[in-house]
Amino acid sequence: MRMPGAALRTRFPQLPLAFDSLAALEPGFGARNPNYSSPSRRGRAAVMAKYLAQIIVMGAQVVGRAFARALRQEFAASRAAADARGRAGHQSAAASNLSGLSLQEAQQILNISKLSPEEIQKNYEHLFKVNDKSVGGSFYLQSKVVRAKERLEEELRIQAQEDREKEQRPQT
Repeated sequence: MRMPGAALRTRFPQLPLAFDSLAALEPGFGARNPNYSSPSRRGRAAVMAKYLAQIIVMGAQVVGRAFARALRQEFAASRAAADARGRAGHQSAAASNLSGLSLQEAQQILNISKLSPEEIQKNYEHLFKVNDKSVGGSFYLQSKVVRAKERLEEELRIQAQEDREKEQRPQT
């Protein structure tokens, strides 16, 4: 007579909980069957291999779902960044792609709120001297300062070009 774990629990509530899990693992465990003998080592290994495979498959599914979710979030962030660059103008977006720095990043590095050549040069010189390798500074930070200055100067050039184009357009 074979009983599933839940049926055993209702019929014999005094049995320990471990009995339920063993009954689920090994069919016929604890049943009053005179022909039942415990499974061989090979049989137990097969049962354990089956459960190990199920655990690995479930783990792979969890990791796969998390990866898919992260990928969707990255695509959404990429679309949002592309939309933001599109609003800033095509030339500005191209300059950001070439330099590897966005306009906002360059402004943060040089601590500049508005684009003015004097403020850019003043902050650049100060940060370049402070981060000089000979005074214990960082070459990496110094190169970031140089790239930020180049990016801001490129943005100033783009703005000046756009202003010239606006002036050259015939006014109606």
